[in-house]
Amino acid sequence: MTERTSMHGQWSSRLAFILAATGSAVGLGNIWKFPYITGEYGGGAFVLVYLACVVAIGLPVMIAEVLIGRRGRQSPINTMRCLAKEAGRSRVWSLLGWTGVLAGFLILSYYSVIAGWAMAYVFKAGSGVLQGLDGAAVGSVFSALVSDPVQLVFWHSLFMLMTGLVIARGVQSGLERAVRVLMPALFALLLVLLGYALTSGGVARGFDFLFSPDLSKLSTGAILTAMGHAFFTLSLGMGAIMMYGSYLPQDASIAKTSLVIAGLDTLVALLAGMVIFPIVFANGLEPGAGPGLIFQTLPIAFGQMPWGGFFGTLFFLLLVFAAWSSAISLIEPAVAWLVENHDMGRARATLLVALSTWFLGLASVLSFSDWAFDFSFLGAQKENGIFDILDLLTSNFMLPLGGLAMALFATWVMRRADVVEELAMGDGAGFRGWYYLARYVTPVGLVFIFLNGLGLL
Repeated sequence: MTERTSMHGQWSSRLAFILAATGSAVGLGNIWKFPYITGEYGGGAFVLVYLACVVAIGLPVMIAEVLIGRRGRQSPINTMRCLAKEAGRSRVWSLLGWTGVLAGFLILSYYSVIAGWAMAYVFKAGSGVLQGLDGAAVGSVFSALVSDPVQLVFWHSLFMLMTGLVIARGVQSGLERAVRVLMPALFALLLVLLGYALTSGGVARGFDFLFSPDLSKLSTGAILTAMGHAFFTLSLGMGAIMMYGSYLPQDASIAKTSLVIAGLDTLVALLAGMVIFPIVFANGLEPGAGPGLIFQTLPIAFGQMPWGGFFGTLFFLLLVFAAWSSAISLIEPAVAWLVENHDMGRARATLLVALSTWFLGLASVLSFSDWAFDFSFLGAQKENGIFDILDLLTSNFMLPLGGLAMALFATWVMRRADVVEELAMGDGAGFRGWYYLARYVTPVGLVFIFLNGLGLL
């Protein structure tokens, strides 16, 4: 068996990897995006399709990405170059590593800005600014925040500083120590908020909306959106899971571990819906409120409910924790590559990547004020300039293509014997089921996601 070791170290245990990879997967997509797209597409039927897509699309790519990472034990760029050589294939495959590292860098630059909104709202909710406000007033609070570049730069800078401090400390002292605190805290906050939601008076309607499928509400758009979110929610296609996989101990089962991570990620999304929808229905608000559900609709509810200020603060703190655990995985591949290829210490590499990401993030900050401009993308009107461009470039192009390439590389490029060896699950029904999905079914799904992102479906 080909054994390599990572120069960056490795997770102390399988549990540490599960916490780290779940932290990477669990982010704003679970707590911000999943509830509002579930609301937009009718609730239970959308959730049912989403769960099926996690199994058929998300999980096979995750297993492929982790096995590639552990096989190579390096940054995504060097891993792809090494494994392509091992399989006797072109070095061009290293472009997949470059695409993943670049995607993570670009995503973090604007992701940090959104995380900054959540940080600002922790203090707004805690100080009582949102208490007793109606929809118009809450909308004004949000508009004032996103149009104030000074505030946004402050919160963006603070979030990037928090992220950089974790990364600079290394795998076990930084990444692992952080997720061992963040992930239990995140689940604890979710459960406390769930208990609060159960007393809101909207439990029956909220749970019915989330878990009672009405297949008549399914549309082609809903199915394609569910497919896309099932892929994006697991933090795939950007090299983060590949990087984390490179730190996975050799005796840990990739398939079982990936299954646990996908299950925990899905659980967080469902718990977020179980928290949000009862509160929304109890206050007569609209579940299909779109991206404004978290920052404009929910604050109305928290502002009207008993103890709303306290629980609103906990909710936005939850959002910050989720964003933070994802952000550290987005920056890690670029830092690892600099350490491997340019003889840099980890602290210096982190400083260089974090400052570069912070600087690019300023363009997203200004996209809501000074640099805002309207443009049309495949018939959809966009108004936030560079922020929207970066989001479209990564979400619609780079990530689906990255995930597609990883599935194809693991099942068409790597030698089957090497894949069997790395997965260490034999060549039985379980392996053949994954291999068939990742080789034939998952790529078709990812092509549909890509074409939908282009507006061609």
